[in-house]
Amino acid sequence: MIEFMRQFHPVMQAFIATLFTWGVTAAGASLVFFVTAVDRKLMDALLGFAAGVMIAASFWSLLAPGIEMAEHLGYIPWLTAVIGFMGGGIFMRLTDKFLPHLHPGLGMDESEGIKTSWQRSTLLVLAITLHNIPEGLAVGVAFGAVAANLPSATMGGAIALAIGIGLQNFPEGTAVSMPLRREGLSKGKSFLMGQASGMVEPIAGVFGAYFVLKMQGILPYALAFAAGAMIFVVVEELIPESQAEHKHIDMVTMTTMVGFSVMMVLDVALG
Repeated sequence: MIEFMRQFHPVMQAFIATLFTWGVTAAGASLVFFVTAVDRKLMDALLGFAAGVMIAASFWSLLAPGIEMAEHLGYIPWLTAVIGFMGGGIFMRLTDKFLPHLHPGLGMDESEGIKTSWQRSTLLVLAITLHNIPEGLAVGVAFGAVAANLPSATMGGAIALAIGIGLQNFPEGTAVSMPLRREGLSKGKSFLMGQASGMVEPIAGVFGAYFVLKMQGILPYALAFAAGAMIFVVVEELIPESQAEHKHIDMVTMTTMVGFSVMMVLDVALG
């Protein structure tokens, strides 16, 4: 896999990797063709797993390499990390505040962002699409960092990040398509809208890779930025959603730790 990816330009590497993450989102959305509903306990477990993967990816694949790069480039490592990390969180908070969206299970009166007359189904898809932006961006920045030939950025690490994000995208695809089906949409339309929530990842991935290639001096900031954006998604969405019913908190906690462990193993083994 590593040698296969090396033959492509970094932007194309990011595109291929994020096509994979989008494909896993589509696979999760495709469950709507086979089952009428997913057991709530299982969905909570999957969301917890996804949270663990993203937390581990934020540190092992993004923050730690970013801090090493900052030191290598002569920046103040801790200051670079803080600026980038908080910048990612602030960016997501502003996007969350202004982009119209609706989280699954909530009524139309609880939609967030600027008020619109958009349909409920559109707002549901936008909720997940919003949170897929930092995931695609993180993959793109990781592959762009490899092209900088810095010791802390490896092809294996970038691939591990793409695999980890792909794994946690499966429940996200399901989390979109199933509620849409319950809203009365057909299986086909529920699937199409569910997988569409992942379409933003290749776009964000290509943008992230291209941007850091053109401005390699901001790489440490970009990696920390992606980490901050991903942690925002975990704390604002994944963990609260996985514990919404307060019935499976201990189980969700353990699956979060499993997800963290899986991503840590992937990154350390491949990176």
